Amino acid sequence: MSEKKIIAVVGATGAQGGGLVRAIVEDRDGGFAARAITRNVNSPKAQELAALGAEVVAADVDDVSSLERAFDGAYGAYCVTFFWEHFSPEKEIQHATNMATAAKTMGVQHVIWSTLEDTRRWVPLEDDRMPTLMGSYKVPHFDAKGEADQVFTDLGLPTTHLLTSFYWDNLIHFGMGPKEDPEGTMVLTLPMGEAKLPGIAAEDIGRSAYAIFKRGEEFIGQRVGIAGQHLTGAQMAAALAQAYGREVRYNAIEPEVYRGLGFPGAEDLGNMFQFNRDFQEAFCGSRSLDFSRKLLPSLQTFESWLSENASRIPRE
Repeated sequence: MSEKKIIAVVGATGAQGGGLVRAIVEDRDGGFAARAITRNVNSPKAQELAALGAEVVAADVDDVSSLERAFDGAYGAYCVTFFWEHFSPEKEIQHATNMATAAKTMGVQHVIWSTLEDTRRWVPLEDDRMPTLMGSYKVPHFDAKGEADQVFTDLGLPTTHLLTSFYWDNLIHFGMGPKEDPEGTMVLTLPMGEAKLPGIAAEDIGRSAYAIFKRGEEFIGQRVGIAGQHLTGAQMAAALAQAYGREVRYNAIEPEVYRGLGFPGAEDLGNMFQFNRDFQEAFCGSRSLDFSRKLLPSLQTFESWLSENASRIPRE
């Protein structure tokens, strides 16, 4: 039997990377092996991946030499950044540069870069439709990834730029799920108006990435987007109501109200939702449902994701 091609997965204990590692190790005859890259190889999540059969390797996105060691001998690399750990777009760009540099040095043959739009191409900094944040960004966690696209291109890396979508898992982990109002009604609050929001189960991002790796060179040099469904806030509320067996009302607030909610990242997310809303055609258009489902036929819908996860969504 020929030796398996190694896919090195940055952020292997996170939402995207974990899904990719699990997809690889579950496909016993797929011809690929998972190298799970994490800062702490002794963490419970890292040990879970090791128990599944992944090779677990220590590296830090701040340390290029550690990334080079982690990418050594790898056919592919999945590169992702972690904005919500540090809230610094400059760090995002530096971390992307470090990963791209290491991949180039080690001769990685296929890089998937998990990216998003640079919203400043649609809303320049001088455009007052939404506030400029941190002096240089409209949606910092989008813009930094979009700006870093050029790093991979300039280095001539064989890269697939993978546009991700809103994680439905944010309803669990980011506190975005419906909450009870004083009258006891469940309310889902989003600043999306009647626009559709592309969403996806975080696990399916990794599984989609694996499908891209399995297609060889087909998507190298391309920019592809994935989503499980495009849903309005009202459609999401209706699905939640069905899952809960009780009414869930959609509360469509304005982005400026959302920006003022006061939690860490509220301004960034308020601008993100406004961008999604105001440029719905472009944002949904770059995340084709037909392409996504052809790439990954097992792609979850919001309803199927809720059937497994509704009970995990905090209601307070």
